[in-house]
Amino acid sequence: MRAVVLVGGEGTRLRPLTYTTPKQMLPIAESPMIERVLGHLAAHGVDDVVLSMGYRPDAFLAAFPDDRCAGVKLTYAVEPSPLDTAGAIRFAAAEAGVDGTFLVVNGDVLTDWDLGMLMAFHRDRGAQATIALTPVEDPSAFGVVPTDADGRVTAFIEKPPPGEAPTDYINAGFYVLEASVLSGIEPGRRVSIERETFPALVSDRSLFALGSDAYWIDTGTPAKFLQANFDYVHGRRGADALAAHARQSQPGVWLNGAGPVVDGDVEPPSLIGDAAFVAGGARVLGSVVGAGSRVESGAHVHESVLLPGALVGHGATVDGSIVGEGAVVGEGAVVRGLSVIGGGHHVEPGAVVEGQRVPAVVG
Repeated sequence: MRAVVLVGGEGTRLRPLTYTTPKQMLPIAESPMIERVLGHLAAHGVDDVVLSMGYRPDAFLAAFPDDRCAGVKLTYAVEPSPLDTAGAIRFAAAEAGVDGTFLVVNGDVLTDWDLGMLMAFHRDRGAQATIALTPVEDPSAFGVVPTDADGRVTAFIEKPPPGEAPTDYINAGFYVLEASVLSGIEPGRRVSIERETFPALVSDRSLFALGSDAYWIDTGTPAKFLQANFDYVHGRRGADALAAHARQSQPGVWLNGAGPVVDGDVEPPSLIGDAAFVAGGARVLGSVVGAGSRVESGAHVHESVLLPGALVGHGATVDGSIVGEGAVVGEGAVVRGLSVIGGGHHVEPGAVVEGQRVPAVVG
């Protein structure tokens, strides 16, 4: 089975982290997001993936020099200019010679959806396209997909006003498509699958959808990025879902690889990355401390994620926030309130950063 995985977006909602790293290359509990996405596909029989890329494709090429990830063969399709969702799918499929039934997956969605069940439903209905659906509390930020009793989509309503959605089942960001759908996507221009392709298929009565309450999360905001990390560390994805070389040093405290050094106090649930260092007198609670990061004496890290190589200085506090790769929180500084510190940036000693992004995101 083949799949097109969309990884071309700029990750604007996660800026400034994505100024230096594509969203799908950010680690989720010590494994790159894309590796977790492809691992799920591989577990359901996908052995050949086309990465539809646009933003910083070099990061993916460097990370997977043998063109394999999570046991899946990789092909790369780099858009010459942004083509939106349907345009990107058509371009990637054409570049890789996709000519049969295939999956399309948003590369920032983590899920336990049974893709075999989705494929069987698609074939049973004789569909041209089938959308996976997931229920959410507030569907107004998503594409809402009402269906009839047979699963045929009756409308495709993109981001309805709050309180006006006819269902709480929304587009989960992965689909089964027949290659014939590609012929209806005009090449070389921006085409939205949500606003153009799917409505056309509704008119043809050839679009179906299937819902599931399986685990699903869109990781594209700071709050959801934190939650995705914590869902692994809290065991909501199962103990086997943590980083491949993680081991428990005490109940609920995981050490990844052979090299972390913990002299301070680490309280569950937490994950300490390979070659990370928690100094004596430091305290880590309910957090992910990325590979090679340092938490110095007197520092406190609470319900936060430190990306690889981050430094939290002596007496500093990081609470409910994300510190980017190689970033520094200076001595005695405080970072809290869902703040995001971009890769390589410094928070000055004694500074207080609350609910901010450093550097500031413009636009």
